[in-house]
Amino acid sequence: MGDVVAGMMTAAVLRDGERDEVAVEEPLEIRVDGVALTVTMRTPGDDEELALGFLHGEGLIDRAHDAGPTADLAINTVDVRGPLLHDPGARRFYTTSSCGVCGKGSLEEVAVHGPVLPAGPVVARSLLCALPARLSQPGFTRTGGMHATGLFTAEGEALIVREDVGRHNAMDKVVGRALRDGLLPLHDHILCVSGRLSFELVQKAAVAGAPILVGVGAPTSLAIALAGDRGMTLAGFAREERVNVYSGAERVVR
Repeated sequence: MGDVVAGMMTAAVLRDGERDEVAVEEPLEIRVDGVALTVTMRTPGDDEELALGFLHGEGLIDRAHDAGPTADLAINTVDVRGPLLHDPGARRFYTTSSCGVCGKGSLEEVAVHGPVLPAGPVVARSLLCALPARLSQPGFTRTGGMHATGLFTAEGEALIVREDVGRHNAMDKVVGRALRDGLLPLHDHILCVSGRLSFELVQKAAVAGAPILVGVGAPTSLAIALAGDRGMTLAGFAREERVNVYSGAERVVR
């Protein structure tokens, strides 16, 4: 079963005089040992997981750290206990819900911190086609304004599913939960996303050790290049009975 935790994910508004639901978008400040590191726009809920997944994707942690409310109990803020693997220096930046790398100052700062992926599982093309339908998305159903990321076994069982207005946030929440559950690196697992496949999603999946990433939408040129460089199977336009495989086709059988 998909593990989606409900929180303050939606808000009621008036649309043409009638009640409607929209996805909540609010800032989250991530601190490390009380010092602000970054602010991201996200859908509230699973904030500790989001913080841990973000730090892992940045190469700043390689295990689950304690995370929770700040000492001053500030709202929309989560504090992660250090130490970090290295000093982020000036890499304290603001990210929107649509871009996980917007605040970084150079291309070198979006380099992948991780080895080339191992062989990983070999899966049927029909399984990749079926995964998007197994993403539990109650928030999207109510609002039409959320993305989802799911972690699946090689047999197609959903282990963790998270939603957020930001596709990269949904990925971070899944990785953070997997980190807490001791599942990283994700060498025997598949990640599935509900939208397009961007560079940042491939980056986060690669750092988490996932050999297969599948999405409902199209990949970008840089996403395909990065997946090929990391030895990742990247599949897009997955729906019903079709899917396009852009890299790592050796893991996909008919």
